[in-house]
Amino acid sequence: MWDDETRYAVIRGKDARYDGHFVTAVLTTGIYCRPSCPARTPARANVTFYPSAAAAQHAGFRSCRRCFPDDAPGSPRWKVGQDVASRAVRLIDDGVVEREGVAGLARRLGYTERHVSRVLVDELGASPQALAIAHRLHHARTLLETTAMPVADVAFAAGFGSVRQFNDAARTAWALAPSEVRRRAGARASAGPAALELRLRHREPAAVERTLAFVGARAVEGVETWDGAAYGRTMRLPHGSGTVTLAAEAGHVRARLALADVRDLGAAVARCRRLLDLDADPAAVDEALAASSLLAPLVAAVPGLRVPGAVDPFEMVVRAIVGQQVSVVGARRTLGAMVTRFGEEAPAPADGLQRVFPSPEALADVDPTIGLVPRTRWRAISTAARAMLDGSLDLGPGADRAEARTALLAIPGIGPWTAEYVALRALGDPDAFPAGDLVLQKAAGLDARALAAAAEDWRPWRAYAAMHLWTAVTEGRIS
Repeated sequence: MWDDETRYAVIRGKDARYDGHFVTAVLTTGIYCRPSCPARTPARANVTFYPSAAAAQHAGFRSCRRCFPDDAPGSPRWKVGQDVASRAVRLIDDGVVEREGVAGLARRLGYTERHVSRVLVDELGASPQALAIAHRLHHARTLLETTAMPVADVAFAAGFGSVRQFNDAARTAWALAPSEVRRRAGARASAGPAALELRLRHREPAAVERTLAFVGARAVEGVETWDGAAYGRTMRLPHGSGTVTLAAEAGHVRARLALADVRDLGAAVARCRRLLDLDADPAAVDEALAASSLLAPLVAAVPGLRVPGAVDPFEMVVRAIVGQQVSVVGARRTLGAMVTRFGEEAPAPADGLQRVFPSPEALADVDPTIGLVPRTRWRAISTAARAMLDGSLDLGPGADRAEARTALLAIPGIGPWTAEYVALRALGDPDAFPAGDLVLQKAAGLDARALAAAAEDWRPWRAYAAMHLWTAVTEGRIS
């Protein structure tokens, strides 16, 4: 656990690797900043530190207009952790409080509202509602600066209950009215009320091009596109569907979003960040894996490699089941036929993006004799669909990963490899490791038992180790 002297040393060094880990509040100006803020470093006596932007806002500080601390990558702690606070933050980022309230957040976590609030105040210095307000303000600023939506529409799209509530929150956090934020940015008309272009920040180093190539190589016709540089796909979101195109640029990922309902902006951004693992801490991962003689040259060759996630956990379950002992090309062909037969047509089809991946409802009662995949796999897919619909299988951002693995393994037709692959991609578990994978075994030169034993030294980053091995084989660095 860091102390304040260590944090002060970090802000003196203006090290961007620690953006998102904490914020610095300057007592003399009433402003809070990210650690790498380019402004002159304040005297030690004039600063205090908070674990989150929401905590700084709650204490009465406003966001810096030079470094925009709300736009920093999320803390890797909340991505990695399995404690209540980590699961709660992932759910808040996905917009659960806006959709279901604090009561819904507590229900998903399996605790009382009072307990969840106490945990978040202790860990992040802010209540669930304060964290949700910070989340709404971040996305409201995006809408103000990148669209010509009326301010009242921005307020409701971001999740505020009224324009007055939005105005009050904006003045507290920014010391500016929403209309002033728009005027400073220069309002730009968008292609439509829900067409947006965003910059998704990440920590360096970041081998995002390889993550895009990984998901692009597995693109399913109708749902995804890949041209070698930009990856596009449709998404099923809480209030409708949407499309996104993602491309790596210097220091960020460019995201072009088109949403049926702008209330889904927060959820869409959170899912894109999970897909590309943009909140990872590459310095910590690379340092740990470089201690392995097997992995050290792979880490040196590709620093900052990320673990690709998923925008739809059920989709990843289906992909994993279909991909059992099948080539990537064969799996893509089968999934494309499945999408054509069971996927919904996208409300606003774009080039190559015509359909949304089938929902659990669409695959819950499929006749296993229809073909496409063996009957046992259809039964596994349908059982998983019904389990997600009745809540016995939770693979969402707030899921308990151990419970999710147990529920997956209880489904006939899902074995350890499939469960670990789903944990790696759908659950975002940084320690997931499918030791039974034949490519991993070949790359490491070890059988399954020996590989599992060797991988114990790679905890808690075994998913990143798997990606290094897979990537090295794909690129021909390991034959």
